[in-house]
Amino acid sequence: MSRSWLSIRVDLVSGHGADLWPRPGRILAAARTHSFAQLAQAIDLAFGRWDLAHLHKFTLTDQTCVNPLEWWDGEAPEGTLDGHSTRLSRLKAGEQFAYVFDLGDNWEHLCTVGERRVDPLEEFGETPSRPEPYWGWGTLQDQYGRRWDGDEGESRMPKRPPRGLGDLPPILPLWGERRRG
Repeated sequence: MSRSWLSIRVDLVSGHGADLWPRPGRILAAARTHSFAQLAQAIDLAFGRWDLAHLHKFTLTDQTCVNPLEWWDGEAPEGTLDGHSTRLSRLKAGEQFAYVFDLGDNWEHLCTVGERRVDPLEEFGETPSRPEPYWGWGTLQDQYGRRWDGDEGESRMPKRPPRGLGDLPPILPLWGERRRG
């Protein structure tokens, strides 16, 4: 049973008004019984998103949309599937589909189902209860485009401290002011 987990490659294509190159990516292991809603949450966490109060959607190659139907209050576009009840078992090896997080900033991802299945026991040493990343690469973008704490998009980048890591508390060996003996 555990060897039937899907391996899903997720490449971050664009977001916050910019196309990304090289594209950061993650590979996730997911059971066929997991829902698209669970996959969405796993993708968001794998890409370091912390403000999860944004709409998202999956678009399959046949243009079928998958997202939580409760968002639509009974007015979902015709053919929209519920992300909480639609299982990943509908996906086939080699299939590609899109995931968009934050329908305003449009963090667009290309998802590709791997040709080979993955065994979560080999990857994690246990069988996780939700989809989990097991490989990744690239620089993660802040979902709001912030480069440092307090960046509002117009100020200059703060200067680096003059003494390397001297501004940090002396908890680790190279942190803090160096004392001469």
